[in-house]
Amino acid sequence: MLSKRIIPCLDVREGRTTKGIKFENNVDIGDPVEMALMYYEAGADEIVFYDITASHEKRDIMIDVVRKVAETIFIPFSVGGGIRTIEDMRDVLLAGAEKVSVNSAAVRNPEIISHGAAAFGSQCIVLGMDVKHVGKSEKIPSGYEIVINGGRKYMGMDALAWALKGQALGAGEICLNSIDADGTKDGYELILTELISSRVDIPVIASGGAGQPVHLRDVLTQGKADAALIASMVHYGTYTIPKIKTYLDDQGVKIRSTW
Repeated sequence: MLSKRIIPCLDVREGRTTKGIKFENNVDIGDPVEMALMYYEAGADEIVFYDITASHEKRDIMIDVVRKVAETIFIPFSVGGGIRTIEDMRDVLLAGAEKVSVNSAAVRNPEIISHGAAAFGSQCIVLGMDVKHVGKSEKIPSGYEIVINGGRKYMGMDALAWALKGQALGAGEICLNSIDADGTKDGYELILTELISSRVDIPVIASGGAGQPVHLRDVLTQGKADAALIASMVHYGTYTIPKIKTYLDDQGVKIRSTW
């Protein structure tokens, strides 16, 4: 069994790391480059950056931040938000990122996934999915709907169907974010995570809701996720990455050690 990954997530707006609850009421919490270095030194396996308003504001990705991060840390990191073309992907990868995450742009133009995979390899292409529980219906048989533009626009697309299509198009990984759980610190959406993880053959990163180490244990075991995104629980100093990893190791979860 592959080791599970622990991945701090930095949402960036106007060059600063920010954090909200259910995609609202965001507050400034620090410099993304300094925070990336702190998490790298603490033993993070990877880091994810999202420019959370780039798609909604129809502006370009934060290349300057990507370059600075690439000069500072020496673990894989992915970047999402505002990536709309193959050229955008190339710019981000040349700036030093290992992966690009496409979300809203992929929903509008699914071919960006296949074109990106053909140009750079599936391992570089992450399908970001922002998902809301809406109840089962004929149109949304799983009960989970895809939402884009930072939680602003419901698409009438079933989350499971979109995950399977994204995989078929060449995505090498899925980052699955529950809008309902985002920032609540009450735990990941286990039903959603298990639903997607058990049906696709590519790694799934669980996102949204981490507040205690037990939440990571549950999503990595019950939810069958391959990795867990964390934000609030480390951003505010409630837990450290070594403390989280020690807990998971004690619980029998296979993780990459920091010691």
